[in-house]
Amino acid sequence: MGLKWIDTLDIAIALDDKFPEVDPKTIRFTDLHQWVCELSEFDDEPDRSGEKILEAIQMTWIEEKD
Repeated sequence: MGLKWIDTLDIAIALDDKFPEVDPKTIRFTDLHQWVCELSEFDDEPDRSGEKILEAIQMTWIEEKD
């Protein structure tokens, strides 16, 4: 079973592993959405996300970096 939009912590960890050089504070939501959808473990509908979900992923990724 793959990652879904609600798996914010697992998505944040996967993004940090894939993009360790990226500062998640500077990422645009359009890029974040694309990167999540491109994760090999991701298995959800791209249009099921929204600003709140992307913000939650971004905030979790920021916390993981700290």
